Amino acid sequence: MATKSSIHIKPCNIASSEAHNRRTAEYMRHIGESRIYVVPELSTDNEQWINPDFGSPDLRMHYDNIRQMVKEKTGRAMQEKERERKGKNGKIVKIAGCSPIREGVLLVRSDTTLADVRKFGEECQRRWGITPLQIFLHKDEGHWLNGQPEAEDRESFKVGDRWFKPNYHAHIVFDWMNHETGKSRKLNDDDMMQMQTLASDILLMERGQSKAVTGKEHLERNDFIIEKQKAELQRMDAAKRHKEEQINLAEQELKQVKSEIRTDKLKKTATTAATAITSGVASLFGSGKLKELERANEKLQDEVSKRNTNIEKLQSQVQQMQKQHDTQIHNLREMHRQELDMKEKELSRLARIIDKAFRWFRCSGKCCAWKSFVPCWDSLKK
Repeated sequence: MATKSSIHIKPCNIASSEAHNRRTAEYMRHIGESRIYVVPELSTDNEQWINPDFGSPDLRMHYDNIRQMVKEKTGRAMQEKERERKGKNGKIVKIAGCSPIREGVLLVRSDTTLADVRKFGEECQRRWGITPLQIFLHKDEGHWLNGQPEAEDRESFKVGDRWFKPNYHAHIVFDWMNHETGKSRKLNDDDMMQMQTLASDILLMERGQSKAVTGKEHLERNDFIIEKQKAELQRMDAAKRHKEEQINLAEQELKQVKSEIRTDKLKKTATTAATAITSGVASLFGSGKLKELERANEKLQDEVSKRNTNIEKLQSQVQQMQKQHDTQIHNLREMHRQELDMKEKELSRLARIIDKAFRWFRCSGKCCAWKSFVPCWDSLKK
């Protein structure tokens, strides 16, 4: 399946971004003991570009320079932390802190070049004024497959004796500030959609589906939360079944071991069994393995118990949120019905007033215009 173009932008963590992007020696030592899959022998294919107009290549120093620039341009300190204020309706509104440096992760193809990504960054700067500071093209990340890749998989390849699924991507670090005004650039949802399309056009990739097409945000908030809770419930239920299967297998092994220990055959071959226990060849025999199996069984039982508790909590939350949602729908319907009743009463009252007015004009005979109109009104009432 071909990789679709996509870019995800978030505030840049300047404390860790460069270590990851530059593959520093300390970073590589750290991930060597973790589960982040970076294949060092593929790192030679990585490329990087630092904006020559950047000044200092250190992001922390650039961040401090931006902070000073904002103070000079606006006369106020840069609002870095999230803050709260009271809105006109009395509700508390959270305002996000300024993110002057942001980082985008752009999915690319295996043959995407650094020049392609630079072209994308330059076009972003031309359209929206966001300046690319650093670009890193990573072709050494991905994950190991458990076995052979699927038939339609054209990207996975062998590294040694194992199959590796690459995750080709680029990191683009942007300066998100207007250095003329000292204010942050404002990009709306339409701008971000255009950026996704721009990436697919420049990188010659199929565009990923927009949120407007997938409809993932069309659900009401409560419905969305309920769906998320249901999905989590299903995931935990599957994990619970898996653990229960492991427990059943462990219990079967335990019964088998206990049964074999009691057999006459095992008693007659005690010497052979002892030798097997010592050498570790017979993994199912021996008190040491038996105790280890019992401890593993107890641990699995404990995990299942914890997951049962979590599932019950999630079920309770889903039921409660469903009740709240039903109550809200009922209240809205009731309000709508009351509004219709009020409008019907008002229309009835106005009809009575108009009817009295016509009768008065018809009886008084003071206005010929009204006299000529009364028959029409009478015919309409009939």
